[in-house]
Amino acid sequence: MNSFEIKSAQWPLVSLLPKTGNLQQVALDLLAQYGPGSDNADFFDHDALLLDFSRLTGPVAVPEVKALLVKLSACRLQAVAFRGCQADQIEVLQALGLVEAPVDVFRSSIVPAAGPDAVTPQPVDREVVHQVVHEVPGPTAMIIDKPVRSGQKIYARGTDLVLLAIVNQGAEVVADGNIHVYAPLRGKAMAGASGNTAARIFSICLEPELISIAGVYRTSENPLAADIQGKPAQVRLSDDGQEKLLFEPLNT
Repeated sequence: MNSFEIKSAQWPLVSLLPKTGNLQQVALDLLAQYGPGSDNADFFDHDALLLDFSRLTGPVAVPEVKALLVKLSACRLQAVAFRGCQADQIEVLQALGLVEAPVDVFRSSIVPAAGPDAVTPQPVDREVVHQVVHEVPGPTAMIIDKPVRSGQKIYARGTDLVLLAIVNQGAEVVADGNIHVYAPLRGKAMAGASGNTAARIFSICLEPELISIAGVYRTSENPLAADIQGKPAQVRLSDDGQEKLLFEPLNT
């Protein structure tokens, strides 16, 4: 089991939640999954990161935090803030250049490790995005009628995204609302990017590299069920408070 979780905190900030006080192990696991030479070396692109120690019961070892910051940088992550540490360690962490983040600023999206459908972040192949198509700030859905090529990224800010052609492997489609793909979805799809847990993803041929809703995601390393893979399906979050990704076939 991984010694950490990575979740979206507040778009585009991500959070790292150590599951163990052994931050040396966390650093090693990070390097193994996202460090130089790993299969996911380009997963992050110098993203800002929140260190969330709220799941730990004891104090954090400051020397281990320093070493962890170095390893995060090697994984193309930039730690900028922290939360959840003991009161007597706040000034020490601030001296490392980190800012204390108020608890109520960041939305929690921890997935309980219970049940077969519980989803935890796993290594994902991520292509470096070289091209960003346009952004539409208005309430009308963004409609794309051309194939999305590998290396392209489309972000529908504040609205739904409708795609009428294939999303190829290595492509990335992101929306603050829902994502509708009336073609094969073979790249990465991230709905509810700003934290909308009611967002959904629809495709007439679901075979993605990565699926994410409000920061809860699943990769192709977890094979989809036979009645979902390559079939018409929708993806949504469960409404039981556990934030599990649910994959459901669509009747066509």
